Amino acid sequence: MKYWPAALLLMAIVLLGACRQNPDHTDNSARTSPQPALAPAAPSPPLVAAARAQIGVTVLYDPAYFSLPYPQGDVPADRGVCTDVVIRALREQGIDLQARIHDDMRAHFREYPALWGLSRPDPNIDHRRVPNQMRWFQRQGWEHPGSDQAVDYNPGDIVAWKLNGNGLLHVGIVSDRRLSDGTPLILHNIARGTQEEDLLFRHTIIGHYRPPA
Repeated sequence: MKYWPAALLLMAIVLLGACRQNPDHTDNSARTSPQPALAPAAPSPPLVAAARAQIGVTVLYDPAYFSLPYPQGDVPADRGVCTDVVIRALREQGIDLQARIHDDMRAHFREYPALWGLSRPDPNIDHRRVPNQMRWFQRQGWEHPGSDQAVDYNPGDIVAWKLNGNGLLHVGIVSDRRLSDGTPLILHNIARGTQEEDLLFRHTIIGHYRPPA
């Protein structure tokens, strides 16, 4: 059996704490619902289309720490975590979260959550952590009220959750495909690569953000 060096193991655990579901267990709370998903009446918004394009490409959930180029750095396209779905989709819209979050953290480091014992920003990982994405979205004025009503969520909105059962954080993008009851599907990666599933009201919503058109 191959054992990881202690430093690498610790780094993987740190990233896991930001966006994780045990890949050895099926997540029954995030499934394509037996209700039929209604096809959108118009072409999908660009952010939604960019997230959906990751289905079948990003097929693995991999929370490993990567040393990334800067800017425009990315982990291998076949893998990633929940935050990478958002990073890749926004990058297609000209918003590089790696550079945007790093620049903001360099100027306002104390405004970001102090959860990882760091004394300075790390452009390899900061943008891939759910709390940091949430804080950056807030600081950009993207925050919208949370709601338990499906009508309050637009295609392309970004939603963050605290997962029921383990309390870990998760993030995804609201789809333009809805169930017959009006609930939108979510584009996200939770253990099985990028998927489009009925997730919105399956966990506790802790953040709702709407990027500018």
